[in-house]
Amino acid sequence: MKIALKIILVTLCFALTITSCSRKKDSFINRNFHAVTAEYNTLFNGFNALEQGRNSLNSSYFDNYWEILPVERMQVTDEIILPGQSKNADFTRAEEKAVKAIQKHGMNIQGKEYNPQIDEAYLLLGQARYFDQRFVPALNAFNKILSSYAASDKINTAKVWREKTNMRLDNNEIAIENLKRLLDQEELEDQQLADATSTLAQAYINLEQLDTAIVHIKTASKATKKNEEKGRFNFIKGQLYNALKYKDSANMAFDQVIDLNRKIPRQYLIAAEVEKAKNFDYENGNKIEFLEHLTKLEKNRENRPFLDKIYHQIAQFHLENKFDSLAIAYYNKSLRTNSQDKILVAKNYQTLGDYYFDDAQYKLAGAYYDSTLTNMVENSKPYRTIKKKNDNLEDVILYEGIADANDSILRLVAMPKSEQLSYFTTYTNGLKEEALAEQERLEIAQRKKGLEQTTNTTNKGFGPPSVSNPRATSSFYFYNPSTVAYGKNEFEQLWGERENKDNWRWSNSGRGNFSAQNSTTSVVENATEDQKYNPQYYIDQLPQTEKEIDSLIKDRNYAYYQLGLIYKEKFKEYQLAKQKFTTLLKSAPEERLVLPSKYNLYKIYEILGETNASEIAKQDIIENHADSRYAFILQNPNQAVADNQDSPENLYKQTYLLLEKQQFEKVISDSDTYLNYFDGDPIQPKFELLKATAKGRLYGYQTYVDGLNQIALDYANTEEGKQAQALVNSLQTLGDSSFKSNDISKNFKVVYQFDTTNKDQITEFKKQLDSAITKISYYDLATSVDVYNTDKTFVVVHGIKSIDGAKGFAQIINEEKQKSKKITKPFFAISQDNYQTVQIHKNLDTYLASQ
Repeated sequence: MKIALKIILVTLCFALTITSCSRKKDSFINRNFHAVTAEYNTLFNGFNALEQGRNSLNSSYFDNYWEILPVERMQVTDEIILPGQSKNADFTRAEEKAVKAIQKHGMNIQGKEYNPQIDEAYLLLGQARYFDQRFVPALNAFNKILSSYAASDKINTAKVWREKTNMRLDNNEIAIENLKRLLDQEELEDQQLADATSTLAQAYINLEQLDTAIVHIKTASKATKKNEEKGRFNFIKGQLYNALKYKDSANMAFDQVIDLNRKIPRQYLIAAEVEKAKNFDYENGNKIEFLEHLTKLEKNRENRPFLDKIYHQIAQFHLENKFDSLAIAYYNKSLRTNSQDKILVAKNYQTLGDYYFDDAQYKLAGAYYDSTLTNMVENSKPYRTIKKKNDNLEDVILYEGIADANDSILRLVAMPKSEQLSYFTTYTNGLKEEALAEQERLEIAQRKKGLEQTTNTTNKGFGPPSVSNPRATSSFYFYNPSTVAYGKNEFEQLWGERENKDNWRWSNSGRGNFSAQNSTTSVVENATEDQKYNPQYYIDQLPQTEKEIDSLIKDRNYAYYQLGLIYKEKFKEYQLAKQKFTTLLKSAPEERLVLPSKYNLYKIYEILGETNASEIAKQDIIENHADSRYAFILQNPNQAVADNQDSPENLYKQTYLLLEKQQFEKVISDSDTYLNYFDGDPIQPKFELLKATAKGRLYGYQTYVDGLNQIALDYANTEEGKQAQALVNSLQTLGDSSFKSNDISKNFKVVYQFDTTNKDQITEFKKQLDSAITKISYYDLATSVDVYNTDKTFVVVHGIKSIDGAKGFAQIINEEKQKSKKITKPFFAISQDNYQTVQIHKNLDTYLASQ
């Protein structure tokens, strides 16, 4: 009986289980079976996977506190995701669970869903797709809830997520309209209200309507029950107030973040402290109390991960208060923390670069700007600004180095022989002391090495037995004494002795270092052991002839002139520019530098408001350089502005047009005239480049390359000089003057030779050719007049496809001319490649002899 009862009960349970699995029958058992199974199995695992994915997103996301934070911590990338692909396995798993819940436990009977958990499944599906950055499929999932589950308790949540997805698709206006309607129609509370208003605030931030965004982020910060969100929303509120220049309100918002203390992630608290510090009133605030607060933040052990930001803010405080050495120390401390915030690192480097630039330490400034660029987004506007300044700084470093080195050498040359001997005797005595100190150091090091070797041998005598060092056999560099010693020796050979301090590489090296010490060091390196400590050796290295000394003076003066122009035109550093031009005029410069320097000084005096000095400079130019264009401009400012035909730019354009018209001799002569007329003007290298091009077209490849090399040498730091060097490099492939076989060419020409002076004859002949080729339909022909050299000009027919065709065409044309009793001209046929070679190398005779 008992066995039969058990069998009946088992059979009944089995039947109930079988019948409850049906998704097409609306019964109490079926509904609850699928609801419970979906909720506590499939969806439970799906939401767990979603949470794991969100946590991984948060841990990998890096907030940029230099901009207004987004409401949601999620980095959206432009990477295209193909169907079936995913960025995060957790979100894929969450999506799979959501789909499984819908497919296995959905009870859609006659268009109505009887499983109350399916709306949760669609919500999970949409959120998984949203965080996987597949926003269009996510939008479809949220819309499914809104269209098919109007009675769902998740309807408002789905509406908020739909608008978050719309924002990600840049549909901010639609999101605002729908969220405002939601807030008007529904009485949202707590977290739903926080989610809706924070999303609405983000939409307004995206549209840069910051004042409206503040209203909604306030509501969100009050409504949310999550402390992390409360801290983030209040911080964003402070940032919005800062953007609108309401510093007091911003500080109140940051205080709300700070008051949360350990309830929120530490990064929000430190960021709020930093933002408050940025808003400090240096005129009316209590500086002592403020510094004490920053110092307290610095010493707090909990703040160690954020010392990069704290050090930076302390450095800012000291810089504002003119405590330069302390500021530099803290900027460097911030850099030594190896901060992951590249914007902060770039700002540290840039500030130090600006400081050293203002202090005229251009080598250091340039090094810091180089480091700034490596930490900035390439081709961004700030990057281009620093890059331009850094490029200009290279010129400053070069010319400052030339001026410094040549001034140093000239000062030594100007010394009496006795003073020269005394100077270099002191220098060589210093070298001897350094050599003795180095010898003593090496001896001490050798004794230490011997002592270490003795210590490391097997212990003999009393004492504890020696224990073998497990590191002795290690391959790690610093565990091997021999390798370490070798490395130290290699380092000293390469870099010399360097003090253990920041920026050690820049102490005696780096770009643009032309100091006299560096020049002397070069002389020392080339000296024998006897010469190295002989003062007379160094005296003999000084320039002795008047030509050498004049060359140094000329280079030094040109460097001063270029520095004056760079400081005036590129950096707007008018005081530095004035100093350079004034120093130049006191140094008896070449005549070509005098007048431009005086005029630039006059303009600088005007800019600085030094009326008396500008008037004196003006009268000096008018009286002593009456025939110059500068004097004309000063005497007739209105006419000079109205009549711009004689401006350097206009004359350059006119000369360039002559080049295009192949009037090469005219270009050369005009360029020579304007080079003298605009001596010292920035337009000079442009005319030099025009002149070199014209001479190249007339006299050939070598003349062109020589001209470009000279421009690259004389104007190395101008755009034209760099362009000339680039042209020289690119012209290497054209150096071959040999001729190619006609078999490899597909384009040929017929060339007629004329004396350049017979311009009328050339014009008439070209007309006859133009008329003749119109009757030939089987070729697409054209003609041109090409200058070959000063004596010879070509009339060329283009568009023939073979060498035989070119020869035959020319014979037909000549026969027609003879019938018409027209003039006949000698001609030759040539391929396109060989014609280019003839024009470049001017080797026509060689080509004709080979035919």
